[in-house]
Amino acid sequence: MTLQQTPPTPLLRERLDPQRWADVVRVPVSCPPRTAVARAVITRALDRLPLRVLMGERVLGRGGPLLVVHDPDAFTARLAEDGLIGFGESYQAGEWDAPDLPGALTVMAEQLTTLVPPALQRLRRLWELRQPAGANSEAASRSNIRAHYDLSNALFRLFLDDSLTYSSAVFAQLPARWEQLEQAQHAKIDRLLDLAGVGPGSRLLEIGTGWGELCVRAARRGATVLSLTLSQEQYDLARERVRAAGFADAVELRLQDYRRLDPVRDGRFDAVVSVEMIEAVGVGYWPAYFRTLDAMLAPGGRAALQAITMPHDRLLATRRTYTWIHKYIFPGGMLPSNEAIDQATRAHTRLRVSGTDGFGPHYAETLRLWRERFTGHAAQVAELGFDEAFRRMWTLYLAYSEAGFRSGYLDVRQILLTREGRA
Repeated sequence: MTLQQTPPTPLLRERLDPQRWADVVRVPVSCPPRTAVARAVITRALDRLPLRVLMGERVLGRGGPLLVVHDPDAFTARLAEDGLIGFGESYQAGEWDAPDLPGALTVMAEQLTTLVPPALQRLRRLWELRQPAGANSEAASRSNIRAHYDLSNALFRLFLDDSLTYSSAVFAQLPARWEQLEQAQHAKIDRLLDLAGVGPGSRLLEIGTGWGELCVRAARRGATVLSLTLSQEQYDLARERVRAAGFADAVELRLQDYRRLDPVRDGRFDAVVSVEMIEAVGVGYWPAYFRTLDAMLAPGGRAALQAITMPHDRLLATRRTYTWIHKYIFPGGMLPSNEAIDQATRAHTRLRVSGTDGFGPHYAETLRLWRERFTGHAAQVAELGFDEAFRRMWTLYLAYSEAGFRSGYLDVRQILLTREGRA
């Protein structure tokens, strides 16, 4: 059956807990001029896209993936009031849908910088929300990490492979199959450990433990590892997995902020690795993050990062903006650009980018596999206590991220940092 024949109710918001989902339940009321302008801009933008948009009884777009707006008034009001935050909340509320959600979002991502006329893009700064002050302080960082990673280990087990690796894999070929994901995650980890020069006798620092797969694979190479996390759930499970693998003597796990590392107390390391951790650091703390890498590396040491990156011009335009992703998925998050990483290391450290390699299409496939697994386990997610608004939120997050990589707006890179001059 088509989506038009069996749409989700546009009144999902009426069934939601108004305390848990206050801004999803509430449909904003804008002043009439702002609503009229927003309606005109939204209609014009949708009509120019290679999408087929059913907006109530109107048909917009130039053909392509289908997007169905069940409640045009609420959809328009949310975008008028809250921009892309409203766009996401409208999806959570069941006010719009798409049979091929990542396909529709990829079309939008490809047109992201031209959807709204330049004059109106400049005006958005008059009302767009800003990141809260102190969003990446030590206290805020603990809260940010726990808001996402401490949701439930059982939740993550439902859509991750058995390695419990929550970052981009590197596949032997694309498109990928689920059966290839665990091997592709191991290939990604091994590639990064090779880049950092980790082998027998290496002393390795890992910033961002995840659920422990990288430190276990490093220990299998004969390395000793110190690994840091701020997530209690990840810490507890990673300890179990390290012990079960027989490497409790080779791997030390700590619930500790990277800013608390001390080369005098903790020593220096032959290698430092950090997988998709810089995205949680925050623009204001990038200098401190890179200074920590520099301080903790022994002479001749190598740091290898895996980082999601965005174009530098978009970083400059959005670095202070508070988004739907910040509000619901990754509080305090900010993606760097290649230029930002190079500038921060040059300005604040002796580290220099010695090599970088991108593989964005592999992240698109990783996210597709996670999303298909997540939606395929909707009943089990519900049994864990996560309601329909949460499930739609995470489906949108995974599809939105996939679209970013498919469109080329986002990339993921493994980056080698080495030190200039003498230690």
